[in-house]
Amino acid sequence: MEYRLLGQTGLEVSVIGLGCNNFGGMIESLDLEGARKVVHAALDAGITLFDTSDSYGTDGGSEKALGEILGPRRHDIVLATKFASPLNPEKSSRFNASRAYIMKAVEDSLRRLKTTYIDLYQYHFPDPMTPMEETLRALDDLVRQGKVRYIGCSNFSAWQIIDADWISRHYGLHRFQTIQAEYSLLSRQAATELFPAMRRIGMTLLPYFPLASGLLTGKYRKGKPIPQGTRMSLPYFKPGLNEANLERVEKLIAFAEARGHTILELAIGWLLSQPIVTSVLIGATKPEQVQANVRSMGWRLTAEEMAELEKI
Repeated sequence: MEYRLLGQTGLEVSVIGLGCNNFGGMIESLDLEGARKVVHAALDAGITLFDTSDSYGTDGGSEKALGEILGPRRHDIVLATKFASPLNPEKSSRFNASRAYIMKAVEDSLRRLKTTYIDLYQYHFPDPMTPMEETLRALDDLVRQGKVRYIGCSNFSAWQIIDADWISRHYGLHRFQTIQAEYSLLSRQAATELFPAMRRIGMTLLPYFPLASGLLTGKYRKGKPIPQGTRMSLPYFKPGLNEANLERVEKLIAFAEARGHTILELAIGWLLSQPIVTSVLIGATKPEQVQANVRSMGWRLTAEEMAELEKI
């Protein structure tokens, strides 16, 4: 396993991270024993970054599963979770980052995760109703209390991360170190919209959907039926399975195979060839998928290969 620094901190994390959004009742969800096998495979492979959210699963199911599985191994990992997303959309659909909400949310997450601290506490989606200063002051208090070690954000725009960083610097508050955003060979808006701002303030990226919901694994091919029970068979993800993306996938497969690699190795290697990426967050439903993801991290593309991919 390889390790990189998280933002502008001294904390190292594995370059492959385990996304735990399929634990506890979400899409392609795993029961506790299935999640246990995946977590143990990740630990055995040297993965140290485990990413979840209080909104993943049913009633915090993902956090509960991790809390149950990790036990004493919790102190061997970097545990990341999130707040602000609605936990019960039927009662409230608001993204909430008020001080009152955060102080309760963190205690609930600590209880479900069976831990006394969270390594990386992330603001999941922006709350337009709460001033950013209020949110940052609450998070700063949590760091000073030792309940949280570092803070990050997710799904922010460039102006929002610049605004948050200015507030933190102006008032002497802890700063966001990372941002989670969708980023892959087939979804590269972050490079133009976020990267200039991130480089300016020293944040690093934790890309989610790095395999484009499975398109970059090679399981979906042009002219072939969609495998049943997979993510792309679900209405939410199906729009991504369009003609243009399938054409690109065929070209990317040819590009990788011509160099003795798989499209999975290309997808992960392309991300890790960019210094702004700290860790690639990949979900898994089987131990073999964890092992395949880790084996795929070794390819670092040359400048010429990166330029050729731009044309594709």
